[in-house]
Amino acid sequence: MSIVRGMRMRLITAGLAMLGSVAASLVVGQAAHADTTICEKYGSTTIQGGKYVVINNVWGSDAQQCINVTNTGFTVTQAGHNKAQNGAPASYPAVYAGCHYANCSSGSGLPLAVGNSQFNTVQTSVSMSYPGSGVYDAAYDIWFDPTARRDGQNTGAELMVWLNHTGSVQPVGSKVGTVNLAGGTWDVWFGNTGWNVVSYVRTSPTNSINFAVRTFFDDMVNRGYAQRSWYLTSVQAGFEPWVGGAGLAVNNFSYSIGGVVQSPSPSPTVSPTGGNGNGGGACRVSYSKSEWQGGFTGNVTVTNTSSSPVNGWNVGFSFPSGQRITGYWSADVTQSGSSVTAKNLSYNSSIPAGGNVSFGFQGTWSGSNGDPTGFTLNGTRCS
Repeated sequence: MSIVRGMRMRLITAGLAMLGSVAASLVVGQAAHADTTICEKYGSTTIQGGKYVVINNVWGSDAQQCINVTNTGFTVTQAGHNKAQNGAPASYPAVYAGCHYANCSSGSGLPLAVGNSQFNTVQTSVSMSYPGSGVYDAAYDIWFDPTARRDGQNTGAELMVWLNHTGSVQPVGSKVGTVNLAGGTWDVWFGNTGWNVVSYVRTSPTNSINFAVRTFFDDMVNRGYAQRSWYLTSVQAGFEPWVGGAGLAVNNFSYSIGGVVQSPSPSPTVSPTGGNGNGGGACRVSYSKSEWQGGFTGNVTVTNTSSSPVNGWNVGFSFPSGQRITGYWSADVTQSGSSVTAKNLSYNSSIPAGGNVSFGFQGTWSGSNGDPTGFTLNGTRCS
């Protein structure tokens, strides 16, 4: 159980206090072009011309840990950890965009006010590899602060997205619910270690994910664990090892930010075929929502079940009554009466054969909040 996390640069005392001098011990390397090996506890280097920072970050162990940094991620090559699984992890080797104890990447646009319209378009993805042994979690660590903080410990909320974990480790606090988001089902955990820690633990492990940060943040706000007046300060992806850890790898990591409304791609060149107007077409839709009195968030996943890719997509559907969309992400969404249209953005215009794309929105409702119906993909009815 990860008792205390902060920015992964702290020691645990009886009072859960941080070692304030830790930030000063950062060892910052030069920009990585060829592979770079880091064994210093708090060593770091930049990749892709400074776009991302990779950190070794051995904050909870005296065992040596080394990472091999490539231009797209890193691999843990040595890790002699042997920590009790009911305590804090040994380290958090990670790649990130944004600022971590004043060690900031270039061009991230962070810190970013959550209330800024650009927050809606913050998107990230990661692919990971896991060894056949060891005890660890594989997780995003996304940080929010009441101020535009670039140095020191964030005090707002820590959002963790656990893609996988082994052994008996578990997040801070206790389980408070289950939710369907970003194409998966997640157990939601909440605890407080001087700041709110909200962890989403995937019920079926995965080694890759692509999502809008707002997808999880909106759920945090709805549960009362975060505030829209805060700032996003960093987006990190890596591992918390308790036992061993050699072989854990981030193969690819991406982070992007853009305007609220992006120009849609050109007209579709390939559309699904075979629809019969009664739900038997070459696309399949799943819809999940999280609601509270008068408000809700919805997530739509569209799967291309045809044998051809879709290059440029337009998803249509209708609300039964009383719903009004007030915000959206991962698509350009417009509404006229009960009819809604969602168009691809520049970065997610293609749906490969057998692949899927997800987008989401926030809205208000009155009377009842029934699920949308009549989903179509480029004019073809979906099942």
